[in-house]
Amino acid sequence: MSMSSGSTRRLVALTRKETRQLLRDPSSIAIGILLPIILILIFGFGLSLDVKNAPMAVVMEDASPTALDAVSGLQLTPYISPLMLGSMQQAEQLLRARRVDGIVRVPNDFSRRLASGDARIQVVVHGADAGRASIVLRYATAALQQNALRQADRGQAAPAIGAVAIEQRLWFNSANTSTWYLVPGLIVLIMTLVGAFLTALVMAREWERGTLEALFVTPVRPVEILLAKIIPYFGIGMVGLALCLLAARFLFQVPMVGSLALVVLCAMLYMLVAVGIGLLISAATRNQFLASQVALLASFLPSLMLSGFLFDLRNVPTVVRVVGQVLPATYFMELIRTLFLAGDVWPLVLRNGAILIAYAVLLLGVARAITRKSLD
Repeated sequence: MSMSSGSTRRLVALTRKETRQLLRDPSSIAIGILLPIILILIFGFGLSLDVKNAPMAVVMEDASPTALDAVSGLQLTPYISPLMLGSMQQAEQLLRARRVDGIVRVPNDFSRRLASGDARIQVVVHGADAGRASIVLRYATAALQQNALRQADRGQAAPAIGAVAIEQRLWFNSANTSTWYLVPGLIVLIMTLVGAFLTALVMAREWERGTLEALFVTPVRPVEILLAKIIPYFGIGMVGLALCLLAARFLFQVPMVGSLALVVLCAMLYMLVAVGIGLLISAATRNQFLASQVALLASFLPSLMLSGFLFDLRNVPTVVRVVGQVLPATYFMELIRTLFLAGDVWPLVLRNGAILIAYAVLLLGVARAITRKSLD
């Protein structure tokens, strides 16, 4: 009983000391709170996978009313910004200079061939960016098809898609915006930044200054030292989570289909994983500069590039996909996006949650073992 009481008093005292030290450190506050706010604004407003107002050169070699009506759909879509030109040579010059994303060419025999049912419109798209090229080509094709649909509605011609009406619906992202896809994933990056990067940096500084060695000669136990280090940065991570949730709901209007309590619980699990990574890096390096570089290369950048935040892991080479599957951020990324956009899909929640628990136990256990060895 007395041992437990003494351990509690030591833990409370250490936690107060760590919290005060954290609050007095402007760099830690900047990384833990200000940098997440900056990331929210940059990724929310500055980064978008959508294509809007894509400039397209429209070459009207046939200027008849029929031909103009055929390309009128380009004027009506917010995804295409048409630029009317008189020659293909001008359009090609603009395309080579990347001033337009593509060319829509109406040949001079369009009206004549339309009467015989063999009309063609050429669409050329700059293919340097394969993803953007595919999106622009799809938008341009859909806009050009609007004329045929309008004619079918007026009974002037049979619809190209046949007599079956097609009703389109986009599940889990009804707004069809990449913001709904990016903002939930931003939670993973911020918690990785605070949990792994900040913890590794600050703990390595403690090793450099000899603060931990001074604690090792006291009755304080290794577990108490680790808990006192974890608690303040865990709290900073929860502040970052709250900022992300508020920004998602009120700034970007991202819906939360799943349970808020489940989102917070899963975020707490991942925060323990991130803190465990930070403790492990700091204990292994014991140098601020080296710890910051290792944390950046081993946690933040992989979470950004290989967790599915920007790229679908199903579309990458097998080796890269295997590396991505090793990262705990990959499982939290899938989990948080599912909870936000699809709801409480329990098989996925239980599977990914169990994986995060295993990672947390493993990383914190190894960090504790390394810290205990330093006492010998």
